[in-house]
Amino acid sequence: MKKTIKIGELARRAEVPVETIRYYEREGLLHKPIRSEGNYRLYTEVHRDRLSFIRHCRALDMTLDEIRKLLRVKDAPEDPCKEIDALLDAHIGHVIERIAELQRLKTQLKTLRAQCGSPRMSKDCGILTGLSRRVALSSDSVVHGRARGTHGR
Repeated sequence: MKKTIKIGELARRAEVPVETIRYYEREGLLHKPIRSEGNYRLYTEVHRDRLSFIRHCRALDMTLDEIRKLLRVKDAPEDPCKEIDALLDAHIGHVIERIAELQRLKTQLKTLRAQCGSPRMSKDCGILTGLSRRVALSSDSVVHGRARGTHGR
């Protein structure tokens, strides 16, 4: 029998919260672990390796759908990998778009910052006035107070 560990130990080794592991299980990215007689989840090195793979993909700002596609191909090692090439090419395109969005955001923020060249009372602050009028920021670049991610999520 393979050596098993409980979810807390897997979380510690992978440096992720326990809830992240449960979430990836619900999303079908991590295979359901076997259960102990006490109904504890028991994970193997296969789970740790797969979790590491998912984390590397997330660090590259890949979506869960992209990761699912990669895992499907990874789980079929004899299949051709042209789907992976296409997926990565598309992701690179998203990154290029995101860089352009961030450059526009930088310009907008610099324009906004230029609205207030010297310290003054907040009622006379050019930045606050600009934000109130939405002069410097367009709603296309900012969603829910944060710049959009690579995939517009």
